[in-house]
Amino acid sequence: MKDDSIDMIYLDPPFFTQKTHQLTSRDNKVFNFEDNWESIRAYIEYISIRVTEMRRVLKGTGTIFLHCDRSASHYLRVMLDEIFGAKNFRSEIIWSYKRWSNSKKGLLNNHQNIYLYSKSKQFKFNTLYKDYSATTNLDQILQERVRTKDNKTVYKLDSSGNPVLGKEKQGVPLGDVWDIPYLNPKAKERVGYPTQKPILLLERIINISTDKDDIVLDPFCGSGTTLVAAKLLGRNYIGIDKSKDAIEITMERLTKPLKTESNLLNLGIEKYKTKTDEELKILKSMDAKVVQRNKAIDGFLSQNFENYPVPIRIQKKGESLDSIIELMRSNKKTRGSKLKIIVRTESEELLDFPDVPEDFLILDDYKYKVNDFISRKKDMEFKNLGENN
Repeated sequence: MKDDSIDMIYLDPPFFTQKTHQLTSRDNKVFNFEDNWESIRAYIEYISIRVTEMRRVLKGTGTIFLHCDRSASHYLRVMLDEIFGAKNFRSEIIWSYKRWSNSKKGLLNNHQNIYLYSKSKQFKFNTLYKDYSATTNLDQILQERVRTKDNKTVYKLDSSGNPVLGKEKQGVPLGDVWDIPYLNPKAKERVGYPTQKPILLLERIINISTDKDDIVLDPFCGSGTTLVAAKLLGRNYIGIDKSKDAIEITMERLTKPLKTESNLLNLGIEKYKTKTDEELKILKSMDAKVVQRNKAIDGFLSQNFENYPVPIRIQKKGESLDSIIELMRSNKKTRGSKLKIIVRTESEELLDFPDVPEDFLILDDYKYKVNDFISRKKDMEFKNLGENN
């Protein structure tokens, strides 16, 4: 393999567990994976020889991710410092997950480690953002802050005393603790191969470290998860494994890529969640950021209007539109907005709501539209029936 030819390397080598791992696939094929070593020195020497070659083929802007666990992570960190230089250590990613296990004397093992190193300080990195947590007061974060003469931070106010809303917020930058569920035995992407990792994990690694058409290398490709993730994301990929079974599984998976979606990862566990499932669906359909625990605001559009955030309020049962307008008007956190959106869900009022202020936009929820259409149809049929009689 040529020098400086690979954009990103992910390796998931043996962990020095001193065990033989075995799993059976759905079609009852047994896969064995040997992870037994004479000594830790022999193990580190084996990994070191290969990682040294990986550094050679890695581009100057490239990064390497080494996946390990507590069995030998402390030895591998020292080894990586020696090969790549301690100054090129970038992150220790903690992959956190839940797995059921019998109780034992000690703490339950619920994470693995992924060391991220670069070849140089000019490395490629794409910042990813997560949604704000349910405990975050998003309406406060969107307000601009200034420092007073005595160096205190306060909310900036306009000439009328209303809070000044700041720039668009993309969310919270991705941290180094990743809560991604472990593959359960019934996951559709599971092929029965020992140590198989979820595609969601590899997709995140690939997204932060590469761009479309970049080359991804996995020198311990196993069941081919890295290659499948790379293919789904439009990257080029190279996989290496000494096991014939591993290569066959990988080739088969690449012809029919399957990915397991995680509801836990998509929705999260929001202890302070105040929105109904229906309200969350509406906000998601509008690509809006959810605001919790604010009577006047349910969310903000992801994009600003005339450099100001756009608050959204969903009509609740029994609420009138004019009461919502008054509520949003009186809320200091929405006064500065040039556009405010109300999603109508009730059909008590006329379709054409009178006297809508210029800075308000009334949108109809699709369920309301359907129900209103059916109701009008029935009324018209009843009226025609009465006239015919």
